[in-house]
Amino acid sequence: MLNVLSNISNIIIPVLIFYIVAYGLLNKHKVYEEFIKGAKDGFQTVIGIMPTLVALMIAVGVLRASGFLEYIGRLLGQLTDRFGFPAPLVPVVLVKMFSSSAATGLVLDIFKTYGTDSRVGMITSIMMSCTETIFYTMSVYFIAAKVTKTRYTLTGALIATLAGVIASVVLAGIMMA
Repeated sequence: MLNVLSNISNIIIPVLIFYIVAYGLLNKHKVYEEFIKGAKDGFQTVIGIMPTLVALMIAVGVLRASGFLEYIGRLLGQLTDRFGFPAPLVPVVLVKMFSSSAATGLVLDIFKTYGTDSRVGMITSIMMSCTETIFYTMSVYFIAAKVTKTRYTLTGALIATLAGVIASVVLAGIMMA
């Protein structure tokens, strides 16, 4: 069964691409020209969001290198430990809001220290898939789409992240039982 799923996953993207091209050709669209136009638009989008990406990467790097994240982790960890959320995961939550790749670096450190099958490791794994890079997503996509009225986006995203963190603690508790 696993081999069947593996083979399906290997062919699904090429089949999808072939289907899109065939559909376009059957409907008499200039598929290649439209692809090139879309690629040019995508390139312009990348150029437009590049300063934001660079700024976010630098900010996360500075916070991590300065030791500020560890300090905040210890400080907030005293409170979060009482609710079952381990202190070493506080920096991961904070960094994940800005950069998933930087958070992945912290996750690897946690796995080396505590192990992947430990309670901390389980919470970390689940949390990484239950939370989003809030500030990265908002800044990049809102800039690209020229959104100016964000209204309750940040509040909703922070509540969703809190729900993801709570779910990771609960699910890890169930899995460890």
